[in-house]
Amino acid sequence: MANQALVGWLTAASVATFVISLIALPWLVARIPSDYFAHHKRHAIPLKQRHPVIRLLLLIGKNLLGAILLAGGFAMIFIPGQGLLTMAMGLLLLDYPGKFALERRVARQHGVLSGLNWLRAKAGSPPLVVDDED
Repeated sequence: MANQALVGWLTAASVATFVISLIALPWLVARIPSDYFAHHKRHAIPLKQRHPVIRLLLLIGKNLLGAILLAGGFAMIFIPGQGLLTMAMGLLLLDYPGKFALERRVARQHGVLSGLNWLRAKAGSPPLVVDDED
């Protein structure tokens, strides 16, 4: 009986994560600056302008959510759910060395870039500009 409840909760979490990602993805992609991937280094974000305590709390919260999504996505590989999508969302939230270079490499892939630009066009945002060289 306890296992049925656990599977039920995990299924509900999986469905919620999927629906939230479908809603949030277009909004988030439209908010990316069009020249974000055109630079070799990440630009400073406005978060660094905030009070250090607020910045630290937001950073901890973002990384904690990323770790939870990564672990949940891993679990969803073995149970019903959007495991790979959830893991990808977790990886995008986490801070780790080489993350921006990996993001740029993925965004330069033709299929990914065209998909991102399609979402941006639907939101009325200009297309992303990528630098083809490293």
